[in-house]
Amino acid sequence: MSEPVYDNPLISRYASREMAQLFATEHRIRLWRQLWIVLAETEQELGLPITDSQIDQLKAFRNDLNLDVANAYERELRHDVMAQVHAYGDQCPDARGIIHLGATSCYVTDNSDLMVMRDALRMVHRRLLNCLRTMGEFARRHAQLPCLAYTHLQPAQPTTVGKRMTLWMYDLVLDAHEVEHRLQSLKARSAKGTTGTQASFLQLFNGDHERVRELERRVARKIGFGESYAVTGQTYSRKVDAFLLDTLAGIAVTVHKLATDLRILAHKKEIEEPFEAQQIGSSAMAYKRNPMRCERICSLARFVMSLQSSPSMTAATQWMERTLDDSANRRLVIPQAFLAIDACLVLLQNVTQGLVVYPKTIEKNLREELPFMATESLLMAGVAAGGDRQHLHEVIRVHSQAAANRVKQEGLPNDLLERLADDPAFANVSVSDVLAPEQYVGRAPEQVREFLDEVVSPLLLKSMQGQSDTELSADVRV
Repeated sequence: MSEPVYDNPLISRYASREMAQLFATEHRIRLWRQLWIVLAETEQELGLPITDSQIDQLKAFRNDLNLDVANAYERELRHDVMAQVHAYGDQCPDARGIIHLGATSCYVTDNSDLMVMRDALRMVHRRLLNCLRTMGEFARRHAQLPCLAYTHLQPAQPTTVGKRMTLWMYDLVLDAHEVEHRLQSLKARSAKGTTGTQASFLQLFNGDHERVRELERRVARKIGFGESYAVTGQTYSRKVDAFLLDTLAGIAVTVHKLATDLRILAHKKEIEEPFEAQQIGSSAMAYKRNPMRCERICSLARFVMSLQSSPSMTAATQWMERTLDDSANRRLVIPQAFLAIDACLVLLQNVTQGLVVYPKTIEKNLREELPFMATESLLMAGVAAGGDRQHLHEVIRVHSQAAANRVKQEGLPNDLLERLADDPAFANVSVSDVLAPEQYVGRAPEQVREFLDEVVSPLLLKSMQGQSDTELSADVRV
C-alpha cells in the first residue's frame, strides 16, 4: 500500500467544488478533445478531406477518457499533448491521422486555458454579485444606525453601520466592473500555428490565405469567443495572464480590507461574524469567539496577493516566440489564485449573511466619544447665544483635556458635557440638545439608499438579464 501524499487544502478545505472541477485534469482533457473535434469539423467545412465518420468517431469518445493509457504514453514520450493525441487515436483508429491536423500543442493548451479562465471569471463575477446582494440587504437594514467612524483608527465624526458597509461594497463593485472588463477583452488563441505564423494551415489549404483566416474565425466562435488575439507567437501573450492575476489580486485586496475591519469591530464587540451554537473558539479558552472566518479570508487573500508578481515575471521572460518555463508556473499560479479567490468569496457571503450587530454596544462606544464631537455644535450654539468664539474655544479646549485625562488616566466615564454645562460660559446653551447621534451622521442614511438604488441595483439587474439564476452553491467548509 502506497504512503499518503500531500493533499492540497484549496481543494479539500477551502474552494467550492464547482471551481475545483473547472481546473480538474479531466475537464481540461475533455476541452482538448472538444478543440480537436472543432478543428476537424472546421477543416472539413473549409474543404479538407476529412470524413463524417472520422468526426463521428472523435465525438463518440469525446468524454470517454482513457487517462491511464495517456499517462503511459507520457512516461514514454515525455510530452503531455502528444500522449493525449496517441491515447485518443487508440480509441479512434479511423480518425487517428486527422487528430491535431496542422496544430501545435498550444492550440489545445492555450485555448483550453482561456476557456477555463473565462468560465472561472464568470463564476467569480457571480460570487461577487451574490456578496453584493447579501451586503446590500444588510446596508439597507442598518442605514440609519449611528456608529463611531474612525480615521487613523482613531475616533472621528460618526457614520452609520449601513454606510460603512457601502464602503466595502463599493470596492467590490469596482472589482466586478474590472472582471467584466477582463471578460469582454478575453479572446481565443484559435488556430495560429507553431510560431503564430499559420504556416502549417496555409500549407494544408494550398496557400489560400482567406480560408486560413476563416478557419481561425470559425474556431474562435465555436469555442465561445467573439474573436481571437490579433497576433501571437506560439502562445497568446502572457500579459493576459498577468492582467487576470492583477484582477484577482484586486479582489483579494478588497476582501482582506473588509475582513480586517470586521475583525477590528469584533474586537470592539460591535459586530461579529456568525458563531454557531456548538462552535469552539479556542481549545484552551472556552469563552473565546474568534473571528476565524474573517481570519481565513485574510489568510487566503494574502496568498492571492503574493501570487500577483509571478505571471508578470513569466510574461517578461517569454523569449522571442515563447519559452516553456511558463508552463509549470502557470499550472500552479493560475488555478490556485482562482481557487483561493473563490474560497474568499464563499466565506464572505457566509459572513455577511450572518453578521451579528450589537446596537447597544455601538451606542455605548459612540456616546463615550460623542462629547468631544459635540463641542463644535456647542461652540456654534454658544456664539449664537452671544458668546465670544475664541473664549468659548479656549473653555472647550481646557475642559476637553481634563475630561480626556479622566478617561485615560483614571478609567472613568467622559464627563466633558457635564463640565461644559456647569461652566458659566455656556449658561445660555442647552448642552443636552447636542447628544443625539443622528445629527452628526450627515447624509449617511441617504447615501446608503442612493448607492444601493443607483449603483448596486442596476449592476445586479444587468447580471440577471438572460440568466434564470446567478446563485452558486457554496459546498465548502465555512
